Amino acid sequence: MNSEATTPATPENTTSMAVRWYVLLITVMVYTLSIADRYVISTVLEPIRLELHLSDSGIAFLTGVSLALFYVIFGFPVSKLIDRGNRRKIIAVSVVLWSLMTTWSGLARNYWELLLSRVGVGIGEAGGTPGSNSILSDYFPVSRRPMALTIFSLGAPIGAWIGADIAGAVADQYGWRHVFLVLGIPGIIFGLLVYFTVREPRRGQFDAVALEATPTPGFMESMRYLFTQRSAVHVMLASALTALWGWGLMWWTPAFLMRNFAMTAGEAGSVTGPIHLWAGGFATIATSIWLARPSMADPRRIVWMMGTGVAVATVASWFIYSTHDLALAKTLFWVFIPAIYFYIGPCFGLLNNLCEPRMRAQFCAATLFVANIGNLIIAPQAVGLLSDWFSPGPEPTGESLRMALQCLVPVGFWATFHYFWAARRLVQDQTRATGICPI
Repeated sequence: MNSEATTPATPENTTSMAVRWYVLLITVMVYTLSIADRYVISTVLEPIRLELHLSDSGIAFLTGVSLALFYVIFGFPVSKLIDRGNRRKIIAVSVVLWSLMTTWSGLARNYWELLLSRVGVGIGEAGGTPGSNSILSDYFPVSRRPMALTIFSLGAPIGAWIGADIAGAVADQYGWRHVFLVLGIPGIIFGLLVYFTVREPRRGQFDAVALEATPTPGFMESMRYLFTQRSAVHVMLASALTALWGWGLMWWTPAFLMRNFAMTAGEAGSVTGPIHLWAGGFATIATSIWLARPSMADPRRIVWMMGTGVAVATVASWFIYSTHDLALAKTLFWVFIPAIYFYIGPCFGLLNNLCEPRMRAQFCAATLFVANIGNLIIAPQAVGLLSDWFSPGPEPTGESLRMALQCLVPVGFWATFHYFWAARRLVQDQTRATGICPI
């Protein structure tokens, strides 16, 4: 049954297509800034480590764990606020806050100031993605949400390209501190644009479930509902493990290229940056077009597609971090890097269709909590510790980092299992949450 046919027309849900796409493009930019500000530090990881005389585990804590701890801690109270309050205002404040903290990262004079600035970025970013996911779900109907959230996820490859290629070039030319100034200052201006040009939509206007009759559920109620939606649990775990595998490997890739192939930050960024932009962008757009096909209304086909893609890319990633042939590694990056993007939009879209309207930000926050524990805390810190352990001397080496990254690669197959397992109850769980059967 078509969602548009089951939802009565109201002034809110007859918003023009131009307005919907404007809001979608604005949220793409929010996500772009979030990814760029969060991951740019991996491009200059090695210069910062050398300047501050840190081990691999030490730089992992400073640059990844410090941000992620506060990002995931603040994610839940902020998401609860998003499910009850004005999402446009929360998104705008979040963008301005994390952009200010990014700017401070470039002005930091020592270890502790840099640590506090990264904590501030994590706090600010807690409201950006959950707020964007929630507001987009009230601009696009059920059948179009996976497509819209996939377009939204274009912010990831664009942000990663900015954080790798452009940031690397700036670092080579002016030093690593200028990278944060170039990213932070424009973000402050963009936050004001969100505040003054985006309208808050009516919550749940495209869903065929009663909304006004019940109060906004609390966190524990939302989590109990989540665990009754078994397919949602598997989609959440699959996306989190994909992030741990893919983004965990990418976090250390610039340092891996610099140590093993004698590159500068700019040269390493020029290897992966264009692939993030072109292959990652193409994978995201192609996925959104594919999801818009009538045959993909069956959500089981979405998880089958993602599971297959991640499995193939996991094999490619093994050869990347095993080979000493730079040309082969560059070629296989074109297989591996797109896989860390194409799953983002479909997973967000599926999860928004597997929960009730007033739980969406909390579902998103739970997903981001699990994912970012993996790719910003467990992966960077575990790889750093393993690299230090594998190193034959006091200083970590290219070979020790290579061996540590190889230990992370098999997680991709673990993610594949959860994608396929989610298909078992996906249709009935989506029907229960939205009141609309997808097939």
